[in-house]
Amino acid sequence: MDEQHGQKQDAIDIDDFVYAATGARVRRLTMPDGTHWFPAVDVAGRLGYGNTRDALRSAVPQHHTTSLADLVRPVGRTDGAREVAGHGLKKSMRMVDLQGLVHLVSRCAEPEAAPFKAWVADVVATVQRDGSYALEPSPLPSGHVMPQQVADIIVRLEGRNRRLDEEFAVWAAEQHALLRETSRSLSRIADSLERIAVPGQRQRSRQQIGRRPAMTPQELLASWNADRLPVTGDVRAVAACLAPALLRGGARYRPEEIARRTGLAVERVRDCVGLLVERGCVRQIEAADGARIHLLP
Repeated sequence: MDEQHGQKQDAIDIDDFVYAATGARVRRLTMPDGTHWFPAVDVAGRLGYGNTRDALRSAVPQHHTTSLADLVRPVGRTDGAREVAGHGLKKSMRMVDLQGLVHLVSRCAEPEAAPFKAWVADVVATVQRDGSYALEPSPLPSGHVMPQQVADIIVRLEGRNRRLDEEFAVWAAEQHALLRETSRSLSRIADSLERIAVPGQRQRSRQQIGRRPAMTPQELLASWNADRLPVTGDVRAVAACLAPALLRGGARYRPEEIARRTGLAVERVRDCVGLLVERGCVRQIEAADGARIHLLP
């Protein structure tokens, strides 16, 4: 785009400059005259501002911010629409120019912005003392010049990002291992609960050891669906949870346990169990410890 409009190349690459200032690669719209504009929500969000509108009102002069619609209107309908679509931007967005971005950085309290603000302060002090601030010329004529302070900031940010990626990878691996062990523990607990003899059913359970049930859980659900009620949705999920234990002699499950297995709310589990009892699919008895035991009729 720079060559197309014959504009002068920036002394410092704009993307590196913004990355050093904000610690992030921010979306950018460059106008035909070479001015750069950035979505205020991207900049403010990265710098830790809670409310973009308040940040613009308190930190950015009005002439350094505008709407995207006002920016693309002079470019022309076709070119402007192409630029907006290419960046995933909306015309209602508020935009800030480079000066507005620097204003937001200067008011930012995030520690990552401190090195950049220190460099800006050094530039201002140098201009006051010497009347100008000069960059060392690039060794390549077509390259960009980068102050050592900006380069140091970018290197520091890249190192921080690598460390964060490594820490996240370790954390994710630990969480995965924890979830796997938790799943195994819950399975062992469930197996133990299912092996607990139900009062009045111990003899029947002993007789069924080593013998496959006369009916499978799927067949039990199908019989309920055909004879008593359409077992669908949440009711089917609860019924499917109870069916294997029912065929083994009884299900000694608390509503909270069924809720964990099915992902339903505890109150919804109670409603579904109540419907199964009402339609004659299961019956309930109360154990000596007060626990509810679900049995086949």
